[in-house]
Amino acid sequence: MSESSNPLKKLIPSNLYNRYSGILSLSALPLFLADTNGNILLEYIPSPDFCTSVCQERNGCVCPDYQSRFDEGEPGRFVCRKGLENIIVPIRLSGEILGYIGGIQVYQKGNEYQKYMIDLQSLPCDGERDLEAIAKAISALKTLEPENINIHEQLCGQIAKNISLDLSESASHVHPDVERLSIEKEILEKKIIDLEAKNMSLVVNPHFLFNTLNCIARIAYFEHSHTTEELIYCLSDLLRYNLKQEDQLHTLGAEIDNIEKYLYIQKARFKNRLEYEIDVPAHIKSYRIHNMVIQPIVENALIHGITPKRDGGKIKIFAEEYNREIVISIMDNGNGFPREVLQNIANSESKSGLGFRSTDNRLKRYYGEQYGLKIVKSDYSGSTVTITIPAETVVR
Repeated sequence: MSESSNPLKKLIPSNLYNRYSGILSLSALPLFLADTNGNILLEYIPSPDFCTSVCQERNGCVCPDYQSRFDEGEPGRFVCRKGLENIIVPIRLSGEILGYIGGIQVYQKGNEYQKYMIDLQSLPCDGERDLEAIAKAISALKTLEPENINIHEQLCGQIAKNISLDLSESASHVHPDVERLSIEKEILEKKIIDLEAKNMSLVVNPHFLFNTLNCIARIAYFEHSHTTEELIYCLSDLLRYNLKQEDQLHTLGAEIDNIEKYLYIQKARFKNRLEYEIDVPAHIKSYRIHNMVIQPIVENALIHGITPKRDGGKIKIFAEEYNREIVISIMDNGNGFPREVLQNIANSESKSGLGFRSTDNRLKRYYGEQYGLKIVKSDYSGSTVTITIPAETVVR
């Protein structure tokens, strides 16, 4: 097979690195993809400077030790002439070897003495590679336990296997559009897996976080640091509330309680530069609302309105009932939203306005088009944002 027709070269532009980033994150050892002629097509994790600047005879090509293994077609682990552990794993398509996954390039624990036996005088040296630079490159070579090297060997084998499967699937597609859609499908599947992994971390990590915060709070209590204790408990409750399912409805009272904790924490930070007032009648607190609807609005008022003012300002939250509708108002006497922020909110293609639009869409999708979020006022005298929901105490 000619070098130009090698399917590996066609596969590389299709985000080949990103597709295996999850596997690559498990190891920091060198790993590269090369064709059978020794040309390095892609470096997943760069090789050591010693290997690239001293051992490789040509830029972008493997060293002679690797090339000889390629020529012989012998996969597996081997030790190069400088004593480094290496590996090559073939990538096959219909029984033909198209290239190799190579890497490791470290000393195994117990054999690291070999790097001190390298004869500097025998190494190629020119104006760009003086003996001092080569000595530094040698000292930077890593030493690892055998079990860590074995793990990396398994990763190399898995990536080589996956690339072979990619090539087989790509070869079976006769139409280029089908191949493109297949690649896009894999990218989307990976994004879904990443999102699921992040969501799973939210399920597991808070247990450790909350236990740690409670432990710190108890220490603060015994040290008579009551303000610190209160702040930690507020933060713990705030995090716990924020991690609830966004499509689950809660009472307005629970949402307001969460806002009070948020503002209490911010008050400790801004001190006399922040004042706040919350006025929500008791009979309104039993109505239902999505969680995390009010806090983003309050946070924007603090960031864009209060923080830029030298003397700070005040945030006021109040709710009223009109004609079987609940109107929640978030007011501040800050500088108002900057013009670019207001433009971003109005621009459906802008990412920085997504917080307002997504909140508004959530409310409209659940309650109806007549409900949602509205920026009533925003100028140098302050901002007013309202949230309108129906006066309902039960979930539909």
